[in-house]
Amino acid sequence: MPELPEVETTRRGIAPAVTGHVVRGVLVRDRRLRWPVPPGLSRDLPGATINKVRRRAKYLLLETDRGTVIIHLGMSGSLRVVPADSPPSAYDHVDIVLDDGMCLRLRDPRRFGAVLWTRGDPMGHRLLARLGPEPLDPALDANALRARLKGRRRAIRDTLLDSHVIAGIGNIYANEALFRAGIDPRRAAGRIGRERCGRLLDALRAVLTDAIRAGGSSLRDFRRADGNPGYFQLSLQVYGRAGEPCPVCGTPIRRQVRGARSLYFCPRCQH
Repeated sequence: MPELPEVETTRRGIAPAVTGHVVRGVLVRDRRLRWPVPPGLSRDLPGATINKVRRRAKYLLLETDRGTVIIHLGMSGSLRVVPADSPPSAYDHVDIVLDDGMCLRLRDPRRFGAVLWTRGDPMGHRLLARLGPEPLDPALDANALRARLKGRRRAIRDTLLDSHVIAGIGNIYANEALFRAGIDPRRAAGRIGRERCGRLLDALRAVLTDAIRAGGSSLRDFRRADGNPGYFQLSLQVYGRAGEPCPVCGTPIRRQVRGARSLYFCPRCQH
């Protein structure tokens, strides 16, 4: 599913095309997404000006002078800016039509995404209010991360996937960051000391930054706002490479399934 780098890549792709434009209409072809598209979106959004496109964890926020559209790409969703009169596919569920004849179109084959609407502070919305800090936030340091991990018995890989602990990290980037930091993904999160927390935070930021620069990873369905795939999957060092030699020591990469998700690690380099 789209993770933080893919969502940030999408934000950067759509922001120049929608910011400052007035919404002329909303076309909802299928409300049956993860949560039903609220009727208020079609009623309240037309006539609003999109002032800014922000990201919070894996959510995109279209901030307008009337309220905020909250978008989640789910398992297979993507957003593209296309001519409003271009024929939709069977998986194109929502169009936000702009005053320049273009539209922001949500394509979501599996319908696990969401398009929601709030007139209040979006950070107080039930989906955003309890999210943890952003891994790229300079205010998050090794001490703060250590405090959030303290006492947790779950494996560090599983803990990194908990958006209430730290926001936006998915399985691909958790595996890659733990490899760069030299930390066994099965180690209890509460047993990660301050020095290792510093290494882990540096690795998370490096992996996420590299992935954003590469346009994210396109392992299955993800496409950028221009329709092109991301390329970070070409730089993966452990994820999806079970049985291949570790790029550092040559030991075969090991794969295990924990919590219905695969984890990949080097049994020699990560401890």
